[in-house]
Amino acid sequence: MSFLTDPVVAVLLSLALGYFIGQLRVGPVQLGGICGTLLIALALGQLGVRVSPDLKNTAFALFIFALGFTAGPQFFANIRGGWRYGIFSIIEIVTVLLLLAAAVLTFGFDAGTAAGLFAGSATESAVIGTAAEAISKLDLPNSDMVQMQANIATAYSLTYLFGLIAIVIFTTQIAPLILAADLRKEAQALARALGSTDDDEEEEEGLPLVVGRAFDVGPAAGQTVGEFEQSRNWAVAIERVQRGSELLETTPAFALQRGDIVFVRGRRNAVIAVTDQLGDEVPVPQGTGFALATRDVVLVRRSVFGHQVRDLRQMAAPNVQRGIFISRIRRMGQNIPALSGTVLQQGDVVTLYGPEKAVARAAQQLGNALPPGDKTDFIFLGLGVVVGLLIGHLSVKIGAMELTLGSGGGALISGLFFGWLHMRNPSHGSLPNAAAEFAKDFGLAIFIAAIGLGAGPDAIKLITQYGLILPGLGLLVSFVPALVSLLVGSKLMKIETPILLGIIAGQHCSTPTISALVSQAGNSIPVIGYTVTYAISNVLLPLMGSIVVAMARALAP
Repeated sequence: MSFLTDPVVAVLLSLALGYFIGQLRVGPVQLGGICGTLLIALALGQLGVRVSPDLKNTAFALFIFALGFTAGPQFFANIRGGWRYGIFSIIEIVTVLLLLAAAVLTFGFDAGTAAGLFAGSATESAVIGTAAEAISKLDLPNSDMVQMQANIATAYSLTYLFGLIAIVIFTTQIAPLILAADLRKEAQALARALGSTDDDEEEEEGLPLVVGRAFDVGPAAGQTVGEFEQSRNWAVAIERVQRGSELLETTPAFALQRGDIVFVRGRRNAVIAVTDQLGDEVPVPQGTGFALATRDVVLVRRSVFGHQVRDLRQMAAPNVQRGIFISRIRRMGQNIPALSGTVLQQGDVVTLYGPEKAVARAAQQLGNALPPGDKTDFIFLGLGVVVGLLIGHLSVKIGAMELTLGSGGGALISGLFFGWLHMRNPSHGSLPNAAAEFAKDFGLAIFIAAIGLGAGPDAIKLITQYGLILPGLGLLVSFVPALVSLLVGSKLMKIETPILLGIIAGQHCSTPTISALVSQAGNSIPVIGYTVTYAISNVLLPLMGSIVVAMARALAP
């Protein structure tokens, strides 16, 4: 047993076994690695393992900075123009705080138990860190402080799974039943309204979205390339023409002649549709191919924010946009539908596809191209975390009360700012998506393991004291805000059901819920609503840790 009490062994074993049991799935509900890690750590903590507070604090600072860094671009975009959906994050916070206040008054929860209930029912693990830090600043005997911090972890572990079950079942089963809605049919109808076609569904199944075909010029003879492409709303491009034995490059002023073989590239449905203006399809001439490129570009050009994808062709000069296609759009790390009716936001990462030179020109017009490679800028990362810790040490006194963000809140604010700076200039401060996800997952897992190992000996007391009360409250506190948002969104704001359900998943910061919704909807339409509230809730919910602690202390008998 002495081997298991080694802190390094205990932490890593908690991660390994925690993520193993976290893979267990019951229907659409999965425990998840973080909750699994906490459960294993609580069990190993019974052996008296103690982990250095320095490791715990370092891991949490890394996690919360990476969280802010990835959320920064979308957060700043949404606080300016996304509050129509962002109001649901406020509904989540206000409703949960009211329910929490009632629970504290009814059951006499201490600040740690209340914070754990908040974190678990809202499925926001970062609250554990901000609440634990707030408790450490209270003027309390050390034994009481340790007990409260242990209660955070225990209450979270007892309520997280039930909070997750409640939000998944509500959004995928109960909400569609309340609204008498067929989620799949409505998601498909909304996708078609945004410009989706059957070919987009084929592309999801593995067929290419952008294709190239060759045709006899037919009735188009006599037109210029520019006139032909404009007649198809620039949805296709004639990139090469075979005239006799010559293979010619084209410009908008290039005149088509009878007998030409034209090579047309564009979205599958658009290329198929040009057959009524061209002659018979012919084999693609040899040597027609040329270098094509893809490039990820972060949108920073203000003039495109709030516009649909289809508007870009009207906004750009023909020589800039011809032959360029958007094959993917990512927002907050999630793929959203790359359809002609999709509305673009600041910080969106669009993938451009087309001829290499044309892609480079278009990238300069839209924003900042992400540099190739996947190296992390550790200067930027280290400086960002240190700045966050410095911010966290600042405090303001109002009467007898001292207000401070703490290291968690400071690192979050710093991450938001540094993420915004990187969006403005991607050539500096690189923290690739894979590295950011690792920093978030590993940092949070190490922090949770340390919390669980420290709380282990005190966990049984809370479980014995409250029994099934905490799991029941986890269900209730998760369910009620979702129901309020559903009624507000459907009755007052008239938001389409697939997007509204994505909004509710986002206000809850629940990745398993959006995954279940996308699976049930049959497309990624719910993600459109999810990314807005996820960006805002991911910032606001962690900051509630200290507020919950203060509220519980004020209401305690």
